[in-house]
Amino acid sequence: MHGYPHLETVRSAVTALYKRLSYDTVRTFDMAVPPVDAAFADQEDLHLGVQRVARTMVAHLRLPDARMIVSFRTMRHAAHVELTAGPEYFIELNDRFRDHREDIAAALAHEVMHIYLHRLGLSFPGTHANEILTDTATAYLGAGWLLLDAYREHGTASQKLGYLTPEEFGYVLAKRALFFGEDPAPWFTSPQAYDAYRAGRLRALRDTRQPPLAAAGRSERRRYAKDRRAARVPRASGPPPDAGYVFDGPGPLRVTFPCPVCHQRVRLPVRGPVRARCTLCRTELECDT
Repeated sequence: MHGYPHLETVRSAVTALYKRLSYDTVRTFDMAVPPVDAAFADQEDLHLGVQRVARTMVAHLRLPDARMIVSFRTMRHAAHVELTAGPEYFIELNDRFRDHREDIAAALAHEVMHIYLHRLGLSFPGTHANEILTDTATAYLGAGWLLLDAYREHGTASQKLGYLTPEEFGYVLAKRALFFGEDPAPWFTSPQAYDAYRAGRLRALRDTRQPPLAAAGRSERRRYAKDRRAARVPRASGPPPDAGYVFDGPGPLRVTFPCPVCHQRVRLPVRGPVRARCTLCRTELECDT
């Protein structure tokens, strides 16, 4: 699957992270898991290496009292974790990772994030939505580039880990990159992962150029002006669903739109150029309402 079929859930997941963690805590994840900490040395013992990488993920997510016991077995999925009260957690990896050690860190990143979110008490209703939340959190908090790098298209060796599409992983990683000033592109070993990141980055940049943001393009500004005029007419239909913004009254007209960083809804008076600040992620927004 390609494209952005889970985009709204992804955006809701980013908002949920900021709400549950706070801006200050999100900022502490400014350093992603470095490639050297996720890689296996040529002669490294498999089980010792797995425990080392698991400890890397635990340390990255600041779970100092969480102990990971990792084993391998034949299974349908890439991995599985038992979510208990801890402090010991049992993670099972698919047997195929014995021969594909380069992807073990990606599988562990997702499973350890399940533990992190479980401890936070943060979840979405439904298994699929919760997995989208887990992938999004893994990518946004600095370990998910490994999941995208595990995406390869090589005939029988083709593989994709996680529940997001490659482009959606690229989108979340680009969101993270724009927020932290980080460029994960040099870390990708998979050409397909690099292409997906570039596609996701273009989609993420579109979020920063949607009206009423001042950086919106000319055609978007024209459509916004037309919708703004219509909003002043009683009983007129509102903007189309894909516009991203809505106008409301009664009284002075206001516009509501998603913050391009955290997707929290921002509500401003319609009165021309204005600088606003998102109360959730503290982003300064240059707008022309």
